[in-house]
Amino acid sequence: MKWFYLLLTLAGGLAVGMQAAINGGLGKKVGSIEATFISFCIGTAALFFMVVFWGKGNILAVSEVPKHQLTGGILGAFYLATIVVAVPRIGVSMSFVAVITGQLLISSLIDHFGLFGAPKIPLDMKKGIALCLMLSAIYLFHHK
Repeated sequence: MKWFYLLLTLAGGLAVGMQAAINGGLGKKVGSIEATFISFCIGTAALFFMVVFWGKGNILAVSEVPKHQLTGGILGAFYLATIVVAVPRIGVSMSFVAVITGQLLISSLIDHFGLFGAPKIPLDMKKGIALCLMLSAIYLFHHK
C-alpha cells in the first residue's frame, strides 16, 4: 500500500508541475491575481462536487478546529500567486527548485520542532547537508 501512496504523491507532483506552466500562461493573458482567482474558483467547483459525491467527513466540524488550521487556503493562494508571477519570469524548473527547497526547509523545521502537532523527527547532519545542497541547486539553476 505504501507504493500506492508514493505513486499517488508522485502524480500529485506531476500535476503541480503542469499547473505551474498552465497558470503561468494564464497569468500572462489575464493578470497574475486574476489567474490565481480563476484557478481557485475552478478548483473550488471541482472540490465542491467531490465533497457532494464522495465526501464522508463532517464539514460542519470546521467551527471546532484550531483557527491556525484555517490558514491553509491563504497559504495556498500565496503559493499559487507566487507561481503565477514567477514562472513567466524565471521558468518552471527554476521556480520549482526554489519551491521544493522552501518546502524542504520548512518541513524539516516543522519535523524537528514538532510544530502544528507533527511528530518530532530530529534534523541531523545528513538532512542538513541535503538542505545545503538544495540551496546550492538554486544557485546552480539560476547562475548563467
